[in-house]
Amino acid sequence: MTVAILCSGQGPQHPDMFALTGERPEAANLFARASTLLGGDPRTLVRTGTAESIHKNRTGQLLCCLQALAAACSLRNALSEGAIVAGYSVGEIAAWGVAGLFVMTDTLDLVASRAEAMDAAAAPGEGMLFIHGLKREAIDKLCEGRDAAIAIVSPDDAFVLGGSREALAALAEKAKALNASRVVELPITVASHTGRLARASGAFRSRLSQVAVRPAPSPGMRLLSGIDGSPVIDVQSGLDKLAAQISHTVQWSDCLQGCMEGGASAFLELGPGRALARMAVDAYPGVPARSVEEFRTLDGIAAWLETASKR
Repeated sequence: MTVAILCSGQGPQHPDMFALTGERPEAANLFARASTLLGGDPRTLVRTGTAESIHKNRTGQLLCCLQALAAACSLRNALSEGAIVAGYSVGEIAAWGVAGLFVMTDTLDLVASRAEAMDAAAAPGEGMLFIHGLKREAIDKLCEGRDAAIAIVSPDDAFVLGGSREALAALAEKAKALNASRVVELPITVASHTGRLARASGAFRSRLSQVAVRPAPSPGMRLLSGIDGSPVIDVQSGLDKLAAQISHTVQWSDCLQGCMEGGASAFLELGPGRALARMAVDAYPGVPARSVEEFRTLDGIAAWLETASKR
């Protein structure tokens, strides 16, 4: 079996997000590093912080990538035969750590740097909007002449738009009038993956040049780039894409297709949340897809992976 590991983006942070990983000895150094970066223990933060506080851009990015990295460390034995790894939005930074290209604690430092570059480049009043159930042509037309752009393309006519909140509010009403099946304002305060953050891409590329990067993924690991779904073969070109992703559209549909083309026979989302697993099962209904959050124990995840490998 080849499992596709999906690293979640920010948005689904919640009080119980570290239920399976928070006390794992394999992840202790990650929680210690995150505590330094966040100014407090992330396990306490998600339980006692307000929804607003855990969804702030820098905090949210760190929390979500911490969960992905902690889950990967905790499941290392179950994933010993390798995997295809893809990350959604900031989850792509975590994916580089999971694939073994970055040291895990360095990965958290990079997440913080990425968020800081984005906050510095963002303008007040930005946000993101999810629309499901309209064709690409309709979405393109909605964005024409407005201060908004497509940020993420997902399967089954699902799109995330980024732009000014004023423009997004108008787009939401237009989308509802066109009978979009779902329109949701996301709890994100920057217009990620749009040209508005071009300056952040440049700043983050400079930061990436200062970090130690291994020359290739760990044996058996295959890493995909978010902006085109292609495998990272040349690390320096991959780093260019990783930085560009901040201000370019994430082609998540292509990433899932790249997983299938790489031979994926099951999808496992590291969390938080279940959105990526749902997208995978909707796009490829014959392929098992689960999220870490659907299990009560790590042993249960390992057993599921073993069962899925025999399908």
